[in-house]
Amino acid sequence: MHLTIREVHLPLRHPFTITHGTTTVQHNVIVELSDGTHTGYGEAATSRGYPHLSAPVISAALESLRPVIESARWDNPEDLWDQMLPHLYDDRFSLCAVDEAAHDLWGKRLGQPVWQLWGLSLEKVPCSDYTIGIDTTEVMIRKMQEFPNWPIYKIKLGTNHDVEIVRTLREHTDAVFRIDANTAWTVEQTLEYAPALKELGVEFLEQPLPRDDWEGMARLKRRCALPVIADESCLIPEDVARCAEFYDGVNIKLTKAGGQTPGRRMALEARRRGLKVMAGCMNESSIGISAIGMLLPLLDYVDMDGSVLIAKDIAEGVWLDKGVPTFPDHPGNGVRLLPDSPE
Repeated sequence: MHLTIREVHLPLRHPFTITHGTTTVQHNVIVELSDGTHTGYGEAATSRGYPHLSAPVISAALESLRPVIESARWDNPEDLWDQMLPHLYDDRFSLCAVDEAAHDLWGKRLGQPVWQLWGLSLEKVPCSDYTIGIDTTEVMIRKMQEFPNWPIYKIKLGTNHDVEIVRTLREHTDAVFRIDANTAWTVEQTLEYAPALKELGVEFLEQPLPRDDWEGMARLKRRCALPVIADESCLIPEDVARCAEFYDGVNIKLTKAGGQTPGRRMALEARRRGLKVMAGCMNESSIGISAIGMLLPLLDYVDMDGSVLIAKDIAEGVWLDKGVPTFPDHPGNGVRLLPDSPE
């Protein structure tokens, strides 16, 4: 097995703002695993919320583990993930890139897409939302209009006039809205905003409170007018059980969980506990987005627009046609590098 690590810098289509800050260029790490015949691709997308896991740090961590990764013996990606977890328990971003590459390679070796190897069907999969970051209302409207007729828009909030923003955006579309406050609200704000937002066609709220505010979430579970989905509160498989007591669903981020192996485990556990299941993305290329795509048959909701938010993709794979996921006729995660992607 040969490991290739490279950093990529992906300019975004527009400055992307959430409550934690603004991003204009996304710095990610691409991992390639090759057996000499087939090559699998994985991606680690960095995040402002995890400044200690920068692209250079991730690259260095993977380089230090080169002998372990290249000498590992595995037939199924889960076997490799279990071997790598002790080395990367506190660095799930690096683990994610390795796991995604292993799944892509696994499917390419066997000549089948990963969803099929998992025994899933594409007969019914959810549409993806398109995310509108925090900005002036005028700019948020223009961003919606740039991608008209999208069935669902995810609106990032956390300002002093959140309900007014949604009310104004509603004047320009009949699409479903989802709201992500990224931990910026209090219990009182959430309870106040939720009835008005429900009337404005909001489907659910994502992570309104700080990730460890379990007492606040207990109050919301009893009284909130809208369903609440955990994001920052549900990072790894062990978090699903606790979230089941306080949330209506969970949003699985492959980067934060450590890849497709824990992502699938989390989705199955959440379904077993009667939770709604969502998967979300970071700002990432079609490499990471296609990995999420393999989970679609297990999901109720998905936010996989990361490759739409970047100005120029470096790969092709699962893509969105006005929110509808479209699958390539390729094995593995369906990933192919574009000809002009950086080597």
